[in-house]
Amino acid sequence: MRAEPTRAEAILWSFLRGRSLGVRFRRQVPIGQYIADFACLSHRLIVEIDGLTHDLPGRYEYDQRRDRWFRSRGWTIIRTNDDDVWSHRDDVMSHIVTALANLEDDSY
Repeated sequence: MRAEPTRAEAILWSFLRGRSLGVRFRRQVPIGQYIADFACLSHRLIVEIDGLTHDLPGRYEYDQRRDRWFRSRGWTIIRTNDDDVWSHRDDVMSHIVTALANLEDDSY
């Protein structure tokens, strides 16, 4: 686990922390053999921020395997990148809010 969040993680965490969306998110959450950047356990929603390391060879395949593992266990994954968090954070937040609403609807 990283001791210090990336700039994008810090920005997104400032919007997710403290139940600001009406649900609790946790940061750097161990789930199975993986660590999710952010997770809302009650809605089984994971938010991943992809930085430059996700452009390295083999990383796409690793991320795909990881996402399949999460999905096979009932998790929904939202992936965004650093640039979107910095430049389009309202869109990122809207996507998260919509996902939470859809997951809440599915639970009834």
